[in-house]
Amino acid sequence: MNAPYDGDRGQGADGAGSSGGPPMPPGPGQVPPTPDPYLQTAYDHDPYRSQDLSVQDPVTEALYDRAAHPPPPPGTYQQPQPLYQQPPAAQYAPDPRIWAQTPPPEPDGPSRHLPYGDDPATTQFVGVDDLVSQASQDHEQPDAFAHLFRDQEGPAGSSPVPTEPEPAPAPAPPKSGGRASGLLKSSAVMAAGTLVSRLTGFVRSLVITAALGAALLGDSFTIAYTLPTMIYILTVGGGLNSVFVPQLVRSMKDDEDGGEAYANRLLTLVMVALGVIVAIAVFAAPLLIHMMSPTIARDEAANSVAVTFARYCLPTIFFMGVHVVMGQILNARGRFGAMMWTPVLNNIVMIFTFGMFIWVYGTSAESQMGVQTIPPEGVRLLGIGTLLGLVVQALAMVPYLREAGFRFRPRFDWKGHGLGKTIKLAKWTVLFVLANQAGVLVVTQLATSAGKLSGKDGTGILAYSNAQLIWGMPQAIITVSVMAALLPRISRAAHDNDPGAVRDDISQGLRNSAVAIVPVAFMFLALGLPMCTLLYASAGTEAARSMGFILMAFGLGLIPYSVQYVVLRGFYAYEDTRTPFYNTVIVAAVNAAASALCYMVLPAQWAVVGMAASYGLAYAVGVGIAWRRLRNRLGGDLDGAHVVRTYARLCLAAIPAAVLGGGVGFAVLLGLGEGAFGSLVALICGGTVLLGVFFVAAKRMRIEEINGMVGMVRGRLGR
Repeated sequence: MNAPYDGDRGQGADGAGSSGGPPMPPGPGQVPPTPDPYLQTAYDHDPYRSQDLSVQDPVTEALYDRAAHPPPPPGTYQQPQPLYQQPPAAQYAPDPRIWAQTPPPEPDGPSRHLPYGDDPATTQFVGVDDLVSQASQDHEQPDAFAHLFRDQEGPAGSSPVPTEPEPAPAPAPPKSGGRASGLLKSSAVMAAGTLVSRLTGFVRSLVITAALGAALLGDSFTIAYTLPTMIYILTVGGGLNSVFVPQLVRSMKDDEDGGEAYANRLLTLVMVALGVIVAIAVFAAPLLIHMMSPTIARDEAANSVAVTFARYCLPTIFFMGVHVVMGQILNARGRFGAMMWTPVLNNIVMIFTFGMFIWVYGTSAESQMGVQTIPPEGVRLLGIGTLLGLVVQALAMVPYLREAGFRFRPRFDWKGHGLGKTIKLAKWTVLFVLANQAGVLVVTQLATSAGKLSGKDGTGILAYSNAQLIWGMPQAIITVSVMAALLPRISRAAHDNDPGAVRDDISQGLRNSAVAIVPVAFMFLALGLPMCTLLYASAGTEAARSMGFILMAFGLGLIPYSVQYVVLRGFYAYEDTRTPFYNTVIVAAVNAAASALCYMVLPAQWAVVGMAASYGLAYAVGVGIAWRRLRNRLGGDLDGAHVVRTYARLCLAAIPAAVLGGGVGFAVLLGLGEGAFGSLVALICGGTVLLGVFFVAAKRMRIEEINGMVGMVRGRLGR
């Protein structure tokens, strides 16, 4: 009896059937037939043929012996195995001595589980660039059904081993924006706090000018109020901030307690040192006033008022220093907002104090109050209010420190814990700010003398300070905020000896800040006059106009001033405080020399205007020297071409904008006058034209930083 017909299973390429046993060897003289691998493998390993009845051969079905080979009962069919699986991973690492090894398996991902198509361009490549570049590189197969053989072949030509289907990969957690978004978020928090602080600072400046005027009484208070700030910068503030941050970051990274003990020792040391400094400064107040302004010291009434104000204000040195160190402890822990927001409280207290003074005595224009007529009670009120503002500002940092997990415990074990290195670094930084403040001292003496010689309001140190307050606002909001967030990161990169990361962060800080610094600098040049006539109208038209011209002279100096601030942070990251000192000596020398030249050459009422222009000139010289030194420090590469190209293109976009915006503002002032209303309209119209022209020109020039900023704003607005 014939064996049951088994269809064409095991059939060769020539169509001759076989019984399914091993193939017979060819006879003598016969050429063995070449097997067809596609046909054999396709039939032998078809996982669906035994389950899909529609593909069964009817002849095979009729002759099939079901008694000898009963079909499986219903419901017991095995589920088909997926055709596309990851190849099993090798047990051992590849041997580099073996040539042409099998490549390692691809990682799990969407490309390995695509349900449609077998084209390698859509199953082997993930990125869009790969899809575009690799899709056209497929070679045509010689057989239309070759893909069946390729898909059903196992590793090394063996049969595919059924395995359990792999579970789908877990969805990746949502990614944060990374370094750039973290920087933007931190900078935005600080910029918002600094903006509010500066705005309230404007209001404070307005009420001070309204209460005391822009003549000798206002200059006397300005000298006394500036004196503790100068001493604070010489001790803890200013450049010392840049020494504290790298040391605190290093202690957080290396110490077992996360740097808390180091921070407590540092804060205790600073508090003790500042307490001693305050005691000495209060005792030496008359000498300090004479050093600040011999012109005021030689006037008996003005000197008496200035010394009294100074003795109320000098204790603020202690609270300024404590506030700075607490803020740097928070910055090292990634909390950037408190240091920028707490000065708002100081401004509010001072605004309230001077508002009470105006409520009691009236404005300067109404009372005509001077250094001879101001009552002692008024001096006491203003002095206590000024001191109270700094006390509130410092104490407001305590809740933020507790929230960050820092508990202050006085520690006097200063020796052998790294504070000596900080003090050694601070030595050069103290010299740095000393050189800087030496230039400020020269300008203060010359401006005070020029104001008294001119006999006109708004030509002394108060006008200079008010204009500089407006001029420094963009620097504090933009550049300082960006670099405060970047400085811990730059310090870590410098500690890890990664000059490329330091260069990239400095380049990023320069270019990101330039987007706003450059147009604002040209805006000060074009619209400085209506800005000051609007803000300081209470001081009188003559004083406000003088302040406007001073602000215009400051204008373009904002660009090198901002660049200098960023570049010096690169030296501080490497704990190099000697180079910034030498650089600042050069800047201070140029500023003092140019200011003295302006004092001698220009008329008294224009001398302070020339001093303001000298300030920007000095920083332009300093930038050239600092840039070259930092570039050499980073191996000769500071991304200079990219940075210079960005600043040059921004300036080219700002020049026509400033010409058109300034022309519109000047025309409005001629038509409506220099009162508050005319100044407001001129500022709005001129500013709108200037910013609009600048934005259009920058977009036409395809400045990438502008496009990035616009994209970020649109993303924030959800558009």
